[in-house]
Amino acid sequence: MAKKFSGWDRIKLTDQNGEHVDAIAPIILSASRSTDLPAFYAPWFANRLEQGYCVWLNPFNQKPQYVSFSKARVIVFWSKNPAPLIPYLDAVDARIPQYYFQFTVNDYDQEGLEPNVPRLERRIETFKRLADRVGPDRVIWRFDPLLLTPKTPLDVLLEKVRKVGEQLHDHTRRLVFSFADIAGYRKVQNNLNRCDVAWEDFTAEAMETFAREVQAMNRSWGLELATCGEAVDLSPWGVEHGRCIDDRLMIRLFPEDKRLMAFLGARPALFGKMEWEYMKDKGQRKECGCIVSKDIGMYNTCPHLCRYCYANTSESVVLKNAKQHVVSQESIVSV
Repeated sequence: MAKKFSGWDRIKLTDQNGEHVDAIAPIILSASRSTDLPAFYAPWFANRLEQGYCVWLNPFNQKPQYVSFSKARVIVFWSKNPAPLIPYLDAVDARIPQYYFQFTVNDYDQEGLEPNVPRLERRIETFKRLADRVGPDRVIWRFDPLLLTPKTPLDVLLEKVRKVGEQLHDHTRRLVFSFADIAGYRKVQNNLNRCDVAWEDFTAEAMETFAREVQAMNRSWGLELATCGEAVDLSPWGVEHGRCIDDRLMIRLFPEDKRLMAFLGARPALFGKMEWEYMKDKGQRKECGCIVSKDIGMYNTCPHLCRYCYANTSESVVLKNAKQHVVSQESIVSV
């Protein structure tokens, strides 16, 4: 059942200068699709949690939008290295204890496609430590994106997934993957071409082969398999269309939160099951299954500088923004 989203509640808050300002008060925070907030802005986030709000800058016109945390029930963290956030999780637990992680663990060390992420061994250690801390249901493994290059043909990608999966499958419940869609994103093309990375888009046949082989691996792993933002139907190989901002997961993880359940329209149905009202995030791609959330990150602020990144325009822009960043300020980049 679909539900029309009418927008977040609006409230008044007092900013750090004592000014009374208009703010939105979202139920679900995304932290963040636009930058690796856990890796690079954990102190900033902890500070903003304590203050009870942050400022998000519209990437098109740089107009500030105040975001209150007063009604937030769930945080979805996205990261390739959440280790810097782990020391702050007690503070997160004290204010918004319901959260889960979309943790991308790729294996592109030898290819240099993710030049500033920690080595794979360290990321796997972090994954296990985080899963021990919050539980395997709340740490989702992403291998994202799958990037075809002369150095990473399909058989090599499959072996990389196998290598990581053999180490992580006991510490998570879900594997999400996506196929790099490069032809449709000029910014991604420019970043790859600038680094002399030869690439090719996946064919439908290659996607199906990948799904079939991962299904075979998964017979011993027992994970839920899902794609992220893909139109291709891989259900014959046990792969569903995923939702990263996932109402189904929230209902499973946090069923006792009456405010969250009311927002999701969740209620008991026959045979002990639940039904709810799906609120697709219309600000995302057609193929994206995510429900509505408020992202609090900013483009051009992630120093991982992954070669395939869609959120960074160029290295020089990112480095300029990183120099401007101050932990105590309200937004991730200078206002």
